[in-house]
Amino acid sequence: MHSNRTSLLIVLLQSSCVICNFVSFIYDMTQRKIKLSILDQSIVKKGGTAAAAIAETIETVKLAEALGYHRFWVSEHHNSVMIAGSAPEVLMVKLADETRHIRIGSGGIMLPNHSALKVAENFRLLETMFPGRIDLGMGRAPGGDRITAAMLNPSNTFSEQAYFTQLEHLQAYFKDEAQTQYGSLLAVPQCAGIPQQWILGSSAGGSSLIAAKYGLGLVVARFISGQADGYITEQYRKHFKPSELFPQPKAMLAISVFCAATDEKAAQLRKLSDHNLLKFEKGIFEPLSAYEEIAEYEFTGEELLRISNNKGRIVSGTPEQVKEQLTALAEEFDVDEIIVTTMTYSTKDRFESFRLLSEAFQLNESYAKV
Repeated sequence: MHSNRTSLLIVLLQSSCVICNFVSFIYDMTQRKIKLSILDQSIVKKGGTAAAAIAETIETVKLAEALGYHRFWVSEHHNSVMIAGSAPEVLMVKLADETRHIRIGSGGIMLPNHSALKVAENFRLLETMFPGRIDLGMGRAPGGDRITAAMLNPSNTFSEQAYFTQLEHLQAYFKDEAQTQYGSLLAVPQCAGIPQQWILGSSAGGSSLIAAKYGLGLVVARFISGQADGYITEQYRKHFKPSELFPQPKAMLAISVFCAATDEKAAQLRKLSDHNLLKFEKGIFEPLSAYEEIAEYEFTGEELLRISNNKGRIVSGTPEQVKEQLTALAEEFDVDEIIVTTMTYSTKDRFESFRLLSEAFQLNESYAKV
């Protein structure tokens, strides 16, 4: 009889532990404070101009700061009439000057397109002008086609070792430790701080391990690879080597997000995004069209399969639905910051998406709507 009571007590204790663990998990999810940031690509719309796209980027960064977003990054793309953002280091000057505290960064500088010394000097100058606010996000993709990459940097060998060498040179420049066959070399101007450095990647074996090796931050580009999962950040943390910039590993998640007040509006934004991704996969990078132009379009069976394969790249829905999805992703990747990219034809829809997200995550309850 005593044995039966003991067994029952053990079962009850085990059940209690399971319940406590579950409650703790739910509590952690609801209590996790998530910062939101924005990646802007200066998209040219059908009937619009590159000047209008850049003007919208400038208005977006001002809105982002008012809404409480943590960072605002701009991308590097080439040889496309659809994207006006070809030189993030130039655009960043204007964006930082138009704002006061939001962090401004590149998402990213495609390092093989450039001289490591020139990148160091550009970002040291940015850090000198806007101390403590500059992020250097870096990638090794060309940001365009291979021919353009070769013309941007004729010495580009497209090899992994060359990329490693550039990263090593970059760290030496930022630490004033660069040595050449002709003697020491300084990246100027000299400044007290170093821009935060982040590696962009979407796989566990590639860029995540590079970020870990050099003690840099990691941004998981889920908006590019919908199959990316938490194993990437797990491996990054496992192999991370502390650095002056990051004594502890720091990872973020980047994903496409479309937030709308109603299910119907969210579905429209999602359909337009799905349609755009299908065009991109076919190499069609033309100015962005309005939803009305594709409202009656019916996807083929093959296209629906591709859309299903791409679903991990996008989060969409009403504020409550989007918050739930992003919170779950933050838990899966063990991150406390998510960078959202929102590509729409309508500026109003895009700005509304950012506003609704800010409200859902209570980024800044006192912002003034603009």
